[in-house]
Amino acid sequence: MRTFFLVVLLAVLGFAGWFMWAAILPVTPQTTFVLLRPGWTAHHIARELQRDGIIRSANAFLILHYAKGKGNLKAGEYKFESAANAVEVRRRILRGDVYVRTVAVPEGYNIFDIAGVVEQAGLGPATDFVAAAKDDVSLIKDLDPRANSLEGYLFPDTYHFTRIDTPHDIVAAMVHRFRQEAQKIGLKRSDDVHRIVTIASIVEKETAVPDERPIVASVYCNRLARNMLLAADPTVVYAALLAGRYRGTIYQSDLAYDSPYNTYKYAGLPPGPIANPGAAALEAASHPAQTDFLYFVSDNNGHHRFSKTAAEHERNVAAYRRAVANSR
Repeated sequence: MRTFFLVVLLAVLGFAGWFMWAAILPVTPQTTFVLLRPGWTAHHIARELQRDGIIRSANAFLILHYAKGKGNLKAGEYKFESAANAVEVRRRILRGDVYVRTVAVPEGYNIFDIAGVVEQAGLGPATDFVAAAKDDVSLIKDLDPRANSLEGYLFPDTYHFTRIDTPHDIVAAMVHRFRQEAQKIGLKRSDDVHRIVTIASIVEKETAVPDERPIVASVYCNRLARNMLLAADPTVVYAALLAGRYRGTIYQSDLAYDSPYNTYKYAGLPPGPIANPGAAALEAASHPAQTDFLYFVSDNNGHHRFSKTAAEHERNVAAYRRAVANSR
C-alpha cells in the first residue's frame, strides 16, 4: 500500500512539475504573429500556438482551458512579443486582444491606390480588393442605382482591420463611412448621388485647395450646362488606368484614347466617379459656387487661375507655361 501511495505521489509531483513547466513558466518568443481562423476548435488553436512557439504544450493549454470553464477563444491575428505563460496567452485570446492593421486612405485615392495600401498592410492581394470594389456594387445600389463599381464610395479615412477581415468586409466598412458622411451632408438618392459623387471625384483630383473646390465644381457644372467637353485631365488618367496603359503622365495618345471616361473625347460626365472624394469635395459638388467661369489652369504655385472666356484662358495658360519655364 505504501508503494502504491508513493507511486501516486510521484505521479502527482511529476504532473505538477510538468504542468508548472508547460503552463506556468513564461515563454519568451521572438516577435510572432499568429492567425487563428474563425471556426477553429480549442484543440486546433492549441496546436497552432504550440507550433509557433507561443506555448510549450498544447495538452497543458487544453487542460488549463477546460479546468477554468472553457470560455470563447476568439479568432483573429495575435502578436506575441513578450514573455507570457499559457494562462496569460489564454486570457489574451479570450479577451480578443487581436492585432489590428492600419489602412490610411487619403482623399482622392482610387480603387487601385487603396488596393495597394490594403496589400501593403498585409490584408491580402491588391487584385482581391479591386475585384471586391468592382463586384460588391449592391452595397451602394440603393443610393446610386447607376453605380458600376464602388469607386467614389470608399470614403477616405483611417481604418483598422484584422487579417480575418475579407475584401468584402473592408469595402463594406468604407462604404459605411461614406453613408455616414453623406447623411451629414444631406445627400440622398433624390439628389442624384451619382452625378454629385462623380463631379466631386473630379474636383478632388483637380485641387487640394479648400477654397477652390466650389469654384472648380462650378466650372464643370457650367460646362455641363453648355454641353461643352469637360476636358478634365484626371478622367484621361483614369481611362488609362482602367486599360492598364497609364505611364505616369498624359500623352497625346491618351487624349485620343477611345474610352467613355475620356472627357476630351466624349461630352458629359464619365460613366462614374474616378476617385474617392472627401467630405469637402462632396460638399462642393453638392453646392458649387455661382460663377460664370468655364476654364481654369494651374498657376504653378499650388492654386489655379479661373476665366470666363477662351481668350482669357489662353493668356492664363501662357502665363503658366512661362512660370514653369522660369522655375527650371
